[in-house]
Amino acid sequence: MDVRVVLSSDEIIRGLKHYRRIAKQDVLRAPETDNPDVFRLHAEARRAIYAQLTEIAETQSPNAVVLEALECYKGLPFVSGTGETEHSEIKGQENALENFFLMIGLEPKVRREARSQRPKLSQNGTH
Repeated sequence: MDVRVVLSSDEIIRGLKHYRRIAKQDVLRAPETDNPDVFRLHAEARRAIYAQLTEIAETQSPNAVVLEALECYKGLPFVSGTGETEHSEIKGQENALENFFLMIGLEPKVRREARSQRPKLSQNGTH
C-alpha cells in the first residue's frame, strides 16, 4: 500500500498525546454518562490504540506507524449497524484509528482500500 506521510515523528507523537488526553478525560467523565461502562470501554480502547501508535512513533518512521495503524484497522471486524451499547471496544479502536488517519491526512482512497479488507463480525463462529 502506497502511503505518503507529511508529518514528522515528533508531530505524530504530539498529536497522539493530545488524543490520549481527550480519551483520558472521557474515561474520567464516564460515570456521568447514561452508559458509564460503554463510554469507559470506548475511551479506554481509544487510549490503548493511541499508546500503541505512540510507542511505534518513538522508535520507528512515520510510515511504519501508518502501516501498523492500517494493519490494525484491517483486522477490526465491522460492527456498523450494531446496537449503541454493543462492541464498545471495537468501536473505540475503530474511532481512534480513524482519528489518527484524519490527523495525518491519510488519503481517503487508502483508508477505503483498508476498510474494504476488514472482516465481517463473527457471530456464533460464522462469518
